[in-house]
Amino acid sequence: MKKLALGLALSLAVTTSAWAHFQLLYTPESALERGEIIQLRHVFTHPFDDEHTMDMGRQHDSDELSPVEAFYVIHRGNKTDLRDTLKKISWQGNANAGAAYQSEYGARRMGDHVLVLKPAPYFEANEDTYIQQITKLIVNVAGMPTDWNANLGLKAEIVPLSKPYALWTGSTFSGVVMSQGKPVPFAELEIEYLNHDIDIAKNAMGKRRVEAPQDSFVTLSLITDANGTFTFGLPKSGWWGFAAVGVGPDEEYRGKELSQDAVIWVQVRDMK
Repeated sequence: MKKLALGLALSLAVTTSAWAHFQLLYTPESALERGEIIQLRHVFTHPFDDEHTMDMGRQHDSDELSPVEAFYVIHRGNKTDLRDTLKKISWQGNANAGAAYQSEYGARRMGDHVLVLKPAPYFEANEDTYIQQITKLIVNVAGMPTDWNANLGLKAEIVPLSKPYALWTGSTFSGVVMSQGKPVPFAELEIEYLNHDIDIAKNAMGKRRVEAPQDSFVTLSLITDANGTFTFGLPKSGWWGFAAVGVGPDEEYRGKELSQDAVIWVQVRDMK
C-alpha cells in the first residue's frame, strides 16, 4: 500500500475492509511485578477474525520459508540480539495452521524492554505483493519507565506517546508513525483487537471473545495528522494491534511490490 497524502489537519476515524494482516508478537503480561523469563509467540495472523494463519517468511518463487531478518531487545539504550532464541513452531489457528516462532526472554532487570521483530517479507498471493511488518512489543518490569518512548529510527516504526503497558479500559493510546526516525504525515493506520484467547502451551488460538456487527468493525482505521500523530480510544481490555501500512522506504522485494509496515501491540486492563 502506498502512503496517503490527504489534506487533513486532524486524525480522522474511517473504516476499511476486514482481514488486515498483523504480525503478532505476544506475551501474556506486559507489566511485570518483578523480573522473570517471559514466553513469546511470533505469529502472522488476522487477530480479530482468525480466518487464516500465514506462514511467516513465505516467498513467491520458493517453497523455502525465509528466516526472520532481525529480533532484538532494547533495554536502557543497550541492544541485545535475540535471533538465537527463536524456535520454529506450527501455530494452530481456528481455520488452519501456519509456520511461526516461539522464544523466551529473560526480562530480569527493572525498566522497559523494547522487543523488536523484523520478519522476512511475506508473499501475499491474493494481492501479488509482499508484506513486511516491523513489530514492537514493550514489556516493563517493576513500573520503572526507561525506554518505552524511544525513537529507534527504524525503517517503519510507531513511537508511543502513551505507555503501551499502562492503559485502562476507556482510556486512549497515542503514538507517532515514523519512517527512519521522521514522522509520516497522513499515514494510514489499521487497528485490530486480539479477539481470541491464546493457548501458549498448545501454540494455538482459543475461543472467540466478541462478534463484530459488520465487517467495518473488524479492522478499524485512522489517518494520522500532519505530524504523524494519532490517538485511539480503547473500548475493551486485552491486546490491541496498530499497523501503519506502507510507511517504510522499501517498496519492492524480489521484483514484487512491498508494503513495509510498522506494528505495535498495547495491552489494556479493566479497573477492578
